[in-house]
Amino acid sequence: MSEALPSKTCLYVAAGRALGARDPDEAVRNPDYLAERLLGPDERALVADQACVQALELDYSEARKNMEAVGSALMMQIRTRFIEERLAAAIENGATQVVILGAGFDTRAYRLTDLLRNARVFEVDQPSTQEYKRRRVRESGIEVPPNLTYVAVDFRHDKLNGALQAAGYESSQVTFFIWEGVTMYLTEAAIEETLRWVAVQAPGSAIVFDYVYRAVIEMMAKMVYMDQLSEAAKQAVARVQKLEAGEPWLFGIPNGAEAEFLGKFGLTLGELMPIGGEESRTRYLTRSDGSFYVPLPPGMQRPPVGAAASASYCLAEARV
Repeated sequence: MSEALPSKTCLYVAAGRALGARDPDEAVRNPDYLAERLLGPDERALVADQACVQALELDYSEARKNMEAVGSALMMQIRTRFIEERLAAAIENGATQVVILGAGFDTRAYRLTDLLRNARVFEVDQPSTQEYKRRRVRESGIEVPPNLTYVAVDFRHDKLNGALQAAGYESSQVTFFIWEGVTMYLTEAAIEETLRWVAVQAPGSAIVFDYVYRAVIEMMAKMVYMDQLSEAAKQAVARVQKLEAGEPWLFGIPNGAEAEFLGKFGLTLGELMPIGGEESRTRYLTRSDGSFYVPLPPGMQRPPVGAAASASYCLAEARV
């Protein structure tokens, strides 16, 4: 029997975090110092054509010259920092459980041990990726904290509530949910089922997630933007399409309608962070000397491949 393989997108995300974690400037350094330890030769080989993976083989000063690789790193920098700020605020406000949905190669339970010492953490993911990740954690010598529980769930078929409760999750406790890099790959029905369930958890609970607008999904389906891209950008798109083969983007929130969308499930929109927007650049991509993360030439100051505009790919916190 062949070994189950992890999601390639989770490896790509980890590579973006690992590259950003090499930056010598703490003001813009990705805090995920463990990501690179999980990406051994076998893992890198699975996504070897991705620019951010190739950049890990270079000195950081050279890697920074590749704008495609830098784009992955800066996107992961914004995502990682925003989510961990909201996580710290949730713990400070009384959350005693953290549920990471679609955990992939997430390392928060292993890195943020002081912050999470009084909370139970549940990593939820599809069985194949979770099995592989657990093996890599062991091989990398990363200590598994005693408050971490792994929960194998296929979001397309399994019931999240039953799986979590069987693992010891208690719906009466204030919980912070992390849903990073997942929503765009699920059907609208699966998204709505999860959000309805989150909305009936303990008052004070919250979920933070990233998403695209519906117009992005429609645009990608029609590929109408391809003629507007440079040859290098077209090649980057092709690499992303290869990466996501078998994991197509399916879901987007109606444009600018986050509050209304979440309100259908009884959730309230908290902080909203457009990725690539001015606030994200100011908060997460400004160096100690006041300069931007990396000097970008004209035409490159855009969000990652797959987003139509800086406000088309966002992070949001929804509160119970």
